[in-house]
Amino acid sequence: MVRNPERRAALVDAAIEVLAREGARGLTFRAVDTAAGVPAGTASNYFTSRDDLLAQVTAQIHQRIAPDPDDVAAVMAAPPSRELVTELLRWVNRRVAENRTGYLAMLELRLEATRRPELRAELTRVMREVRDEDLRFHLDSGLPGDRTAVTLMYLAMTGLMLEQLTLPGVVPDEEAERLISALVERAIGPEGEK
Repeated sequence: MVRNPERRAALVDAAIEVLAREGARGLTFRAVDTAAGVPAGTASNYFTSRDDLLAQVTAQIHQRIAPDPDDVAAVMAAPPSRELVTELLRWVNRRVAENRTGYLAMLELRLEATRRPELRAELTRVMREVRDEDLRFHLDSGLPGDRTAVTLMYLAMTGLMLEQLTLPGVVPDEEAERLISALVERAIGPEGEK
């Protein structure tokens, strides 16, 4: 296997683009080579199999869609409150729209995982880690809402993401903003409760 970390990262990024654009069935080494603008056969020098490529995408995709730590710090400068939780969820919703390709690729990975037990196991592990980290972040930041509330918000936002990515006309942006406010209010309860 060739060891050029920058080229490998470029190929994984190209694979994410292919997944988002063409779905898992369109994810071939040739398609990745074309998307990366490299000679035919390059991807096969970096990945032992399509499963290996999918595993690398699984490992990399959250780094691609994760917010910049400086942006997180700026948002978290506000005091913990229900309004801050609402703003964080609205921010997540905006980030989905801004990085549509990354989130569509994640949906494709999830669908492909239903057919590939090894991918399902790895993606489940990664998603649990991400969810657990999000939960820890929320609780450690002193934001209002207990574990159940945070989990309910996570699941509701996942459903909203699915709608926004696949059928954006079902829940228009203005309605999504109101629904996020209602979600936080109902999941956390009246202002001042923790």
